[in-house]
Amino acid sequence: MSLHQSSGRWRLGLALSLLTVLLWGILPIALTVTLQVLDVYTVIWFRFLVSFLLLAAYLGIRGKLPKLEQLYSAAWKLLAIATLFLGINYFFFMQGLALTSPANAEVIVQLSTLLLGLGGLVVFKERYRLHQWIGVSVMTCGYLLFFREQLTNLITAHGTYILGSVLIVLGAATWAIYALAQKQLLQSLSSPSILLIIYGGCALLFTPLARVKSLFILDTFHLGMLVFCALNTLIAYGAFAESLEHWEASRVSAVLALAPILTLISVAVLSVIAPDWISPEHLTFLAVLGASLVVTGSVAIALGKAD
Repeated sequence: MSLHQSSGRWRLGLALSLLTVLLWGILPIALTVTLQVLDVYTVIWFRFLVSFLLLAAYLGIRGKLPKLEQLYSAAWKLLAIATLFLGINYFFFMQGLALTSPANAEVIVQLSTLLLGLGGLVVFKERYRLHQWIGVSVMTCGYLLFFREQLTNLITAHGTYILGSVLIVLGAATWAIYALAQKQLLQSLSSPSILLIIYGGCALLFTPLARVKSLFILDTFHLGMLVFCALNTLIAYGAFAESLEHWEASRVSAVLALAPILTLISVAVLSVIAPDWISPEHLTFLAVLGASLVVTGSVAIALGKAD
């Protein structure tokens, strides 16, 4: 089986990856607020359904809906795997987020970017040069410093908190499988066509579990947060999927590793502006130093030339 090869337009891949980081960095905060009034299944169902309907309308207007012959030629097993594992990822991450906190969720879910990077090296035969491996080491040290307090809290946490963390680990693993399948599917379908099928399939999976009536009693604020989460799914996953078309998975994963830093910065700012929404996360000097190392390592990995 031939493997997908990136287009080589790395600047576009970088820009799309950074857009994904921005959206995924603030998403856990919006989800935490939304979960105050809605259950996990309904939130997931709504996000997938809205993403499917909006993307279908967009592709329909542009005359780019996938044709039957394209679907017949696509790797249906990979499509099924991508759909199933992204749905499982959403379930595990949302359940874990409900049991822990935005900062903790973003710490642990970064296992997904590590697994994606390793998958790019192993599955798609991508390569790092020496200075990029040094970048990996620098980024890892940065995370250990940046999340030192969060990791300490995890070790001494109560059972519910630990259960939520385990669920997020499982979610990270399933997401990496989805992402690798998504990249290979680009051999036979465009990224919007792939996402359209995945969104529709996941919406169907969660329909029996959703409590649709609960949507009609939401206040304006929480409804706005829910809509934001749905639009975040549509735009962020669209940008991520398209970035895999133009850049190596190992490089994309390095940029995505910046998302938790943005999350903690956002939490710190929002906890001052609106303390009723979210609990504050206190950044120490070591955390700031760690963040600097993560950024440095990520840049070294992402922008280094391939062999």
